Amino acid sequence: MTGETAALGQSLEAAARPLKDHALRVTLTNEVHTRPPEVLAAPVRATMLAMLSGEGAAEADRRQLEKLCDWAGVPRPPAGATHYSGSFGSFRLKWERHTEFSTWTIFRPNATVPGVLADPFQDPALNAVPRDWLAGLPGELMVGVHVALLDADSPEPSANMLAAMFGSQGYIGTRISGRAATAWTDFRIHGDGFSRILIADHGMTPNQAGRTVQRLLEIETYRVMALLALPVARGVLPRIGPIEADLADLTARIATLGGLDDERDLLDRLTLLAAQTEQIAAETAYRFDAARAYYKLVEKRIEELREVRIEGLPTVGEFMDRRLAPAIRTCEAAHARLQALSQRVARASNLLRTRVEIAVEGQNAELLASMDKRAQMQLRLQETVEGFSVVAISYYLVGIVGYAAKGMKGFGMKVDPDLIVGLMIPIVIAFVWSGVRRVRKAITGGH
Repeated sequence: MTGETAALGQSLEAAARPLKDHALRVTLTNEVHTRPPEVLAAPVRATMLAMLSGEGAAEADRRQLEKLCDWAGVPRPPAGATHYSGSFGSFRLKWERHTEFSTWTIFRPNATVPGVLADPFQDPALNAVPRDWLAGLPGELMVGVHVALLDADSPEPSANMLAAMFGSQGYIGTRISGRAATAWTDFRIHGDGFSRILIADHGMTPNQAGRTVQRLLEIETYRVMALLALPVARGVLPRIGPIEADLADLTARIATLGGLDDERDLLDRLTLLAAQTEQIAAETAYRFDAARAYYKLVEKRIEELREVRIEGLPTVGEFMDRRLAPAIRTCEAAHARLQALSQRVARASNLLRTRVEIAVEGQNAELLASMDKRAQMQLRLQETVEGFSVVAISYYLVGIVGYAAKGMKGFGMKVDPDLIVGLMIPIVIAFVWSGVRRVRKAITGGH
């Protein structure tokens, strides 16, 4: 029994032993829970600042946030953090670091008198933050929005009140979140340097209120960030025009080129156009891609609002379709035109390179034919030289035979040197000719 008990204990211990976690398991699991919306109970005032500081300003943001934490005596954000939310006494602060900008949102409860609607933008949440700390925020202000969330006990503002709050009748109104709230805004910068969003709560939960405020703030933020590409598109179009005109001229000249030098000169000019096009593409690719991504986020956030029309007022979706969508289409058109230009330059360059290669191949063929002709001439010359060589060698050999015959006659032998020389001439010639042919075959046998 003791052995069985020990074995059972080991088995249970092995079963309880934890598995080895992947190094990124916890990080990836918690990623979908990062940056949750604030839990807001109306009435609340909020101010959101979007500071455009570039891709390398995350550390500067954290240092600035640490200063505020030290000032209020609250815990600092962890090292490497990209978002933070905490209470600073009279207000709450939410910080989020994005790719090229940061958002700083201040939330502040709003004391109201039941049944009385005072100006909700008279004392914004931003006033609760130290001014000297605000002045040290990294980057430049890209978006500034004051938000006022009214509770269900507050009366809904009339058209005249809304016109007074927004400075004109050109505001937007819509029922959102299944008619649980109503939102008004005009997407304009007012005299205090901030846009305004007014929300009337008709029965939202605190979590729902937080999500609604966050969606409206993100719509305004991503709208402005998407429009950063519009000046770029307007600046790119005048640069594309001359390149397109030069390309059309060079393409028309391809069919009328006179020689290889002209083709090489045209290829150099096409290469220059290609370099100019790629330079523009490199300068604008990030901005156009970012605009496309921001615009998709705007569309997604509008869809999540679940808008219901207020008679006589445009909805947020209608406003974006009429005002933002044309600007984005301009950016997309500039981007598409630039890509088409790059492809056209590449096709023209390939066409000209093909023409140059064909011309070079023709020259190479002529060169090879000339070399073949010279080789045939060298072969005939070689055969002629071989004939002379046979005659010369035979002459010297016959002379040697003649000297040998005369020597034999001098030794008393009865021989006729002239007869011997005459008989040996054909034999020597045949021997020399055969020997020369063998030598030539031995040399050229591998070819």
